[in-house]
Amino acid sequence: MVSFDVSRRDLFRGAAAASGLFLTRRVYGQTAPSIEIKKLSDHVSLLTGDGGNIAIVHSGDGLLLVDSGLPPQGADLLKALTGQPVLTVFNTHWHFDHTGGNVALGNAGAKIFAHENVKKRLTAKQTIEALNMKFEPTEAPGVPSTTFTDPGSMTVGKETLRYARVSPAHTDGDTYIVFEKANVLHTGDLMFNGFYPFIDYSTGGTLPGMSAASQKLLTVADAKTRIIPGHGPLASRDDLKAYSEMLATANDRLTALAKQGKTVDEAVAAAPLKDLDAKWGGGFMKPEVFVKVAYTSILRMDGKA
Repeated sequence: MVSFDVSRRDLFRGAAAASGLFLTRRVYGQTAPSIEIKKLSDHVSLLTGDGGNIAIVHSGDGLLLVDSGLPPQGADLLKALTGQPVLTVFNTHWHFDHTGGNVALGNAGAKIFAHENVKKRLTAKQTIEALNMKFEPTEAPGVPSTTFTDPGSMTVGKETLRYARVSPAHTDGDTYIVFEKANVLHTGDLMFNGFYPFIDYSTGGTLPGMSAASQKLLTVADAKTRIIPGHGPLASRDDLKAYSEMLATANDRLTALAKQGKTVDEAVAAAPLKDLDAKWGGGFMKPEVFVKVAYTSILRMDGKA
């Protein structure tokens, strides 16, 4: 596996495909998908094609973005917004495919807002051990200037945003955001719609935490809620329920193997999720990779890895 020790700006120079994590086609040396914007309500839109899914809230004065995409596409992102000023960027967590545009947007005048753990991660060197990838601290314009610890809300134009951090799940700083009038929920990487998720155990992520977070999200969404996952197509509550059930099953089975003292290799060899793989294993986290990462996250919780 190739080792990376790079800034976020230079992330995609080199053989990033060796990591096995598909975040954009550009990782594989292919053309990145084009940026597209879909209107969800009078004041909320979904932007896809730039790393993690981005929500846009329109106000009379400018825009609020939930997440900012990949480092190489900051200029493309600004162009896609057709000249409307971005006043605020709300980061759901620290990963580069959700904060990569922070510096470009910060330089253009946007204020960055996030949970305090996101700021801690962005202002220090980080490693995603499962991918053998290292990151330098983010340049000052891309660092959150305002942080929070407790759940809160804000008004942007005619839309009200309600937000809260969950206990460590995908990372240790994951936040979900509810757009109350539009009845839209942005989950960040707490949800990967239709496939196994990535769990960053090196920065606090755990499979039990992901499972618990998905159950929490089910209490937030109703039958009419449109859900913006971190990756994948727009989802419904039924999609979220199926995803949550998959995580609960995976957690039960892998936790049982951990109690038996199985090693990571033994857990992978046991193929404990083989009945789920046809439905959930078609994404960038292949079944054996998901088991390895998820199982390691459990062992890390118990101090065994």
